[in-house]
Amino acid sequence: MTQIKNHRGLFLKTCQALGGIAAGGRIATVVIVALLTMLLAFGCAPERPPGPPSGELIVAAGDIANCAGEGDEATAKLVAGIDGATVLTLGDNAYPDGSAQDFEECYEPSWGQFEERTRPIPGNHEYETEGARGYFDYFGEAAGDPEEGYYSYDLGSWHIVALNSNCGVEEIRCGPGSAQMEWLKEDLATNAADEGGCTLAYMHHPRFSSGEEHGSTPNLEPLWEALYEAGADVVLSGHEHNYERFAPQDPEGRADPERGIREFVVGTGGKSHYPIVAPIANSEVHDDTSYGVLKLTLHPHSYEWEFVPVAGETFTDSGSGRCH
Repeated sequence: MTQIKNHRGLFLKTCQALGGIAAGGRIATVVIVALLTMLLAFGCAPERPPGPPSGELIVAAGDIANCAGEGDEATAKLVAGIDGATVLTLGDNAYPDGSAQDFEECYEPSWGQFEERTRPIPGNHEYETEGARGYFDYFGEAAGDPEEGYYSYDLGSWHIVALNSNCGVEEIRCGPGSAQMEWLKEDLATNAADEGGCTLAYMHHPRFSSGEEHGSTPNLEPLWEALYEAGADVVLSGHEHNYERFAPQDPEGRADPERGIREFVVGTGGKSHYPIVAPIANSEVHDDTSYGVLKLTLHPHSYEWEFVPVAGETFTDSGSGRCH
């Protein structure tokens, strides 16, 4: 092997000298052709540029920034190492009250560096400040209409829906006939025309959770029904400060491997930990001790997931699934 490396170095130096070899004479021509053949074989030719990414990248977590702790700084280091990913914040982005001061002093120094590629949603702590003004002022147009807090966009071949799950807070409603529900149905119907596409939704509160602090959120069932009927594939949530992955299920929590929605709870952004004692039905994996982020790679008809823990932690989770 050492001999081959030495020859390679010699050939690389010769690459630079070829221009000085006289072109005249049959012997010189034969030598040049022979040298070129060997040099190409050993890598004198330019290296090929890297190919395009194999899919769209998302990195997500909720329950993030707290001036009294350093968990958000640790998860921010993870996000910084995932170049080109769209960042989804899953609510409760800045503690304790989501005020302008909380965002400037707690969120900005850590996750604020990703603001240009962040697509946020509000959590319940954002509404500790009236109208979630600190949140909407900080994120601006990226957060959608301050009277709504929900919006949608496309990422590659995927349709992404950001929902406001603070049902019953101020003027926010999530039930049948509500403005958000009617918007969601219309949005999903419009984008269902793109046959073969996949759909991901994210909201702060989890429809299903094994967490001891908050648990599942039954009043989100109508939103889930709309997503289920439209063939949505993945839902991301936070609120419970732990990580949990569910098998595909319907809005009532029945296993449905064919049409069900796979839910990830990723309340691991850095604030604190909430325990999971007794996993509920369809819970496949859970952890209540690690901070980290969920990395999703979105392909045209499938997706891959990986939970990436902060430095010093060992828990991880990975796998793949196909769209409906």
